[in-house]
Amino acid sequence: MASPAIVGARSGAGVKKPFALVAAVVALFFIWGGLTSLNDILIPKLKGLFQLSYTEAMLTQFAFFMAYFIVSLPAGHLIARVGYLKGIVLGLGVMAVGCLMFVPASGSGVYATFLAALFVLAAGITILQVAANPLIANLGSAATSHSRLTFAQAFNSLGTTIFPPLGSVIILGSLAQVDPATLSGAELSAFQIRETAVIGHAYIGIAAILALVAALFWWRRSQLPGNAEAATRLGGSFGLLKLPRLGGGVVSIFLYVGAEVAIGSMLVNYLAQASIMGVTEQTAGGMLAFYWGGAMIGRFIGAGALRLYSPGKVLACVACGAAVLVLISAGISGSAAGWTLLAVGLMNAIMFPTIFSLGVEGLGDKTPQGSGLLCMAIVGGALIPLAVGALADATSLATSLVIPAICYLLIAIYGWSARSPA
Repeated sequence: MASPAIVGARSGAGVKKPFALVAAVVALFFIWGGLTSLNDILIPKLKGLFQLSYTEAMLTQFAFFMAYFIVSLPAGHLIARVGYLKGIVLGLGVMAVGCLMFVPASGSGVYATFLAALFVLAAGITILQVAANPLIANLGSAATSHSRLTFAQAFNSLGTTIFPPLGSVIILGSLAQVDPATLSGAELSAFQIRETAVIGHAYIGIAAILALVAALFWWRRSQLPGNAEAATRLGGSFGLLKLPRLGGGVVSIFLYVGAEVAIGSMLVNYLAQASIMGVTEQTAGGMLAFYWGGAMIGRFIGAGALRLYSPGKVLACVACGAAVLVLISAGISGSAAGWTLLAVGLMNAIMFPTIFSLGVEGLGDKTPQGSGLLCMAIVGGALIPLAVGALADATSLATSLVIPAICYLLIAIYGWSARSPA
């Protein structure tokens, strides 16, 4: 999932930089995409270990995506003061701290400590995104900045495709052997300690990698732009929400991120149901690659379609397609229900960038303020999954799919309303 930068890219022709440095910045997109998708593996693990309801399990996404809402604006001001380099190193450092917090969280056996670790990790990712998005646009000529951003975001999708299968092997493997619901007392406590340690060890490895990447950027600091543009100030800019195109875009980003995250979060439990595929949670975790991989493939297909047809019409079509697939999955059972829901990833592919571009279309010098508002709307990934979890607890996972289906239908309405240029 890519997100817009709050700090705008600098004007001008850009700075010519070596390919190795561009590749290093692109690698950041891969890293934060992969770490974000690992939440979909953590949810069934923590749900089983702590015997959580679906609502409680979705608090993992709430803790993670609330960081976007809380940290985005301070991060923008921070990058404006310290520059891209220090911002990237600081973001990687905060991410590493968040990963290391999984170690005491594992030892505590308290669910809330995992939520705190996820929030700190996401705060670091937010800082990293605010610095890396405009930086990649400046590492070369302005004429090719769009292709660099598209290339970098493709690697973001690659991370979301690769990390879940690896995470499912490392983190979910043992859940197929023991059902925590069958344990109690000392046996349950011992099992929780042993299994949460698996999470801690995995994130120690990730923290070490992040530290090495931070050292690489510090070593190449002389090749990076030292300063950033002034941060976007949202004071007074909320009045822009009165513009139908931008206001609808903010609502649509909120709905899209919420629907995408909610489906990804419930997929492992959904596919593991006997009435759907009846696979182990480890196998279901590996199948998340089809959901996120579909989004990666769909970006290439969508890039061609957007050259031929109105972006608003394309958005309306794929959003309707996503709603139909979700409702079909909710109404049937067996493997077809599982594959139908996985196919929603293909429909998700072009939604975020298309909604974003439609939202800022025609804003002129108000584009940075509009971008900041759209970025804050990513908080939908914190709130909508909670609603889906609550409905799943009250009814069933299949019934709870009605919420993302409604989200997609509302996005389709926005796309159709924005089918003409602003």
